[in-house]
Amino acid sequence: MEDTFKTIENPVKEVIFKEKSSKFLGYAFPVKTEEEIKQHLEAVKKEHYSARHWCYAWQLGHGKSMHYRANDDGEPNNSAGIPIYGQIQSFELTDILVIVVRYFGGIKLGVGGLVQAYKTSAQLTLQEAEIMEKIVTQTLVIAFDYKDMNKVMRIIKERNLQIINQKMELNCILFIEVRQSEWEEVRAIFQTVYGISLLDDEG
Repeated sequence: MEDTFKTIENPVKEVIFKEKSSKFLGYAFPVKTEEEIKQHLEAVKKEHYSARHWCYAWQLGHGKSMHYRANDDGEPNNSAGIPIYGQIQSFELTDILVIVVRYFGGIKLGVGGLVQAYKTSAQLTLQEAEIMEKIVTQTLVIAFDYKDMNKVMRIIKERNLQIINQKMELNCILFIEVRQSEWEEVRAIFQTVYGISLLDDEG
């Protein structure tokens, strides 16, 4: 099962590309939600309020949950958002927003020229980004008595699992990060151990 994805580590800001006196400024942001995307778009529009267009594309999620959007923001149909999105695909990235701000310089570029300019601007921006590979994980929540702690810790150590949270009250509750491709196998191991119960990932 494919359980890794590529995204960018940090934002990239104001990568400049000029074409026939129009100026294009490229931005890229690592994002997790549409709310974050909205905030970045608003901030960039505020910063460049006198620009003519703020075109963008984003992609979120991985595998079957992957979804995207491309926006031409007043440029001719598919001349800006889709070329930007094409570069996100070309770099095989997700959980990312790419914005290209255009200051119009008085000379029209034509649809072909626009496609090329937005594509190049997005490409130059992503070339500046620090790309990293991440693993898709799920959280397994297990509950057990203190007397079973050694059994649990042995499995965690053997499987090289990560405890991301814990609640030590009347009994022990551990939140364990499990790589998606190992989810069924790890879950089955804990299910076979007497005294351990699996909880939904709610708390």
